[in-house]
Amino acid sequence: MHDAGKELARPTALEMLDGPITDASLRRYLDGIPGVDAVGLEQRAADLGSRSIKTTSKAWALDTIIRLIDLTTLEGADTPGKVRSLSAKAVTPDASDRSTPQVAAVCVYGDMVPYAVEALGAHHSVGGEGGINVAAVATAFPSGRASLAVKLADTADAVDAGADEIDMVIDRGAFLSGRYGQVYDEIVAVKEACRRSDGSYAHLKVILETGELNTYDNVRRASWLSILAGGDFIKTSTGKVSPAATLPVTLLMLQVVRDWHLLTGEKVGVKPAGGIRSSKDAIKYLVTVAETVGEEWLQPHLFRFGASSLLNDVLLQRQKLTTGQYSGADYVTID
Repeated sequence: MHDAGKELARPTALEMLDGPITDASLRRYLDGIPGVDAVGLEQRAADLGSRSIKTTSKAWALDTIIRLIDLTTLEGADTPGKVRSLSAKAVTPDASDRSTPQVAAVCVYGDMVPYAVEALGAHHSVGGEGGINVAAVATAFPSGRASLAVKLADTADAVDAGADEIDMVIDRGAFLSGRYGQVYDEIVAVKEACRRSDGSYAHLKVILETGELNTYDNVRRASWLSILAGGDFIKTSTGKVSPAATLPVTLLMLQVVRDWHLLTGEKVGVKPAGGIRSSKDAIKYLVTVAETVGEEWLQPHLFRFGASSLLNDVLLQRQKLTTGQYSGADYVTID
């Protein structure tokens, strides 16, 4: 293990592993975590997903979803103009209704960060507090196939450009090969690369890419590993691999976060990303969060939706509550 791993690890990680953090100690700890009851997990997720909410609560739910969205564009064809348009929508999601909340963040590639920061202007958060954050994907997103030096430079460049949050990808090949120490070290090193010039840190979201981890047991181990290494959030997916976010996987990650909080008192966020396109589906996630870790997690520093098309559906549902009629798709802007 690199020395940085020992210096930057959360004290609880050292305590929980009962000694130095090494590849062997991580493997011993993570492989000792009880296996996931897949049938029970999926039944619980199905039960939570079938719950309905009262009509009187729907307006609150829709506004909460908007406040939790990372409005995202991650395409090779992204342009400064598209990022400016997305940022304008983040500030004013529905120009016909100024009571509509703003989203949590705009999520872009690192080279697009300056355009997002500029476009948000006074609405951009200050040091990640208040306002709309700018999140940047980094570490050779989405594959993670690059040297550590490249990944760290990618991260540092985004932070220097004004990113408030970094969404990194883990090395799935290393994880699936059992090289837990390598994955741990990379997360710790990327966390250090999130340090700003004033000594504060951009928040780090660790993307597991659960669709490539194959089993619930692997998702649970990767979640624990990411939290032990200092991740502020654990995130399901890049949105580039199928399946992306699913309710059972998100429930499992929320259970890990709940258990970590019970053990340490620390709160870690969860971000399902990819494939959540309707307000109906998003409400299922709100219910799952509230029933698993509590309603206190339903705020932007503890839960996010990574989405591009979700916002439009929520806006249409919100307009229906106001007017009693469904508006056409041309009543919202195209992302």
